[in-house]
Amino acid sequence: MSGHSKWATIKRQKGVTDAKRGQVFTKLSREIAFAARQGSDTESNFRLRLAIQKARDQNMPLDNIERAIKRGAGGGEGQQVAEFMMEGYGAGGAAIMAQIQTDNRNRTIQEVRNVFVRHGGNLGESGSVAWQFQSKGVLTVEPDKMDPEEMALFAIDAGADDVKVEKTYIEVQTPPKELESVRRALAERKLRIVSAELTMVPTTTVQLEERAAIQILKLMDKLEELDDVQRVYTNADFSDAVLEKYQSGEFSK
Repeated sequence: MSGHSKWATIKRQKGVTDAKRGQVFTKLSREIAFAARQGSDTESNFRLRLAIQKARDQNMPLDNIERAIKRGAGGGEGQQVAEFMMEGYGAGGAAIMAQIQTDNRNRTIQEVRNVFVRHGGNLGESGSVAWQFQSKGVLTVEPDKMDPEEMALFAIDAGADDVKVEKTYIEVQTPPKELESVRRALAERKLRIVSAELTMVPTTTVQLEERAAIQILKLMDKLEELDDVQRVYTNADFSDAVLEKYQSGEFSK
């Protein structure tokens, strides 16, 4: 598992503060509206179904979800937003990818470039780091009373192609098209699914020394604070010790 997956899971477990919940809802609404451009039928529109599920996982009000669907399907906000990837490198040569959804491409590119520069990174051309990642479905699951190894075998049988057991959770990776069927199979076993998403998983990871690791964590956090950045991916692998120090605030953000 990449270090970013670990960090993202830690943040989910900590929960979203009230100060950031509004921003999270804004990003979720934009994702729902964008997905609804392909139709409001969740049975045939997997991306919309996944976006709605993510919104529910964050306790987003149903009225907000319905309004976002109407905006996208009705030619509103979802039609005005462009989606693209921005790629670059951070400290230690770690690859960074940011998924963008914006109604002002030039503004967003400048904002992302500024964050990279301020945190020791630099933007690259399209495709400069994308080759280091694969599109995957990723589920984070709490094993509860089920034996982790037994759950791993069950997930593989259900269509997963990789399962990684961590201390407090299990990461299940699937081919993109198998994400929904694996999620349903795990849900039927009454397992608590913390998150289910389509993501970019690095084919190989890079180990970073502490100083570079902290720079990458700061860079990713600042990118995620931008309204137009939906997700950030990296091939950096951070030690548990560095993640704990960063989480505790020992390093200034």
